[in-house]
Amino acid sequence: MDKLSASLLLLTTMDPLGNVANFLAALRPVPPERRVAVIARELVIGLVILLVFLFCGRWLLGLLHLKEEALFISGGVVLFLIALKMVFPPPRREEDDQLLTEPFIVPLATPLMAGPSVLATLLVLVSSEPHKMGDWLVAMLVAWGITSAILMFAPAISRVLKERGTIAVERLMGMVLVMVSVQMFLNGLDHYLGR
Repeated sequence: MDKLSASLLLLTTMDPLGNVANFLAALRPVPPERRVAVIARELVIGLVILLVFLFCGRWLLGLLHLKEEALFISGGVVLFLIALKMVFPPPRREEDDQLLTEPFIVPLATPLMAGPSVLATLLVLVSSEPHKMGDWLVAMLVAWGITSAILMFAPAISRVLKERGTIAVERLMGMVLVMVSVQMFLNGLDHYLGR
């Protein structure tokens, strides 16, 4: 996989357009003048989490005695489950959209920005080709930068796309992610069977 493919994969798993509505819902109790500052803070915290997983992921795998095959297969399963939620979202509950305080780390930095699918994808990239760490860093920074730019303009994007447009984009990204997750799963099986 090259930098461009990795960037697109990470961008798809970060799902910035799909998260616009989630960010807006989480920021509802925050005064409008503080929203940009809160989004910026959460994006930086999300970047720190991504960097930790990028550089310490292999060590974590070694510590847990996990093989690459397990990571490919479990990463594929996690991505598949998240993709299914993107394509067939569960009904929203009113209490999910109502946070009593300003969000801090959860839910914006993680799991919305640096969620399990993104972290699993980073671990798979690093484990499959550890000698390309520079490429993975660039790919992650590109995906994070695009995601950050989109989420910083979440209120404006929401007004342009409207609710139906946001849902359509999220479902389209979910379909792409389904294909990526199945390929990840097949790659894991391929490695395990020794082909």
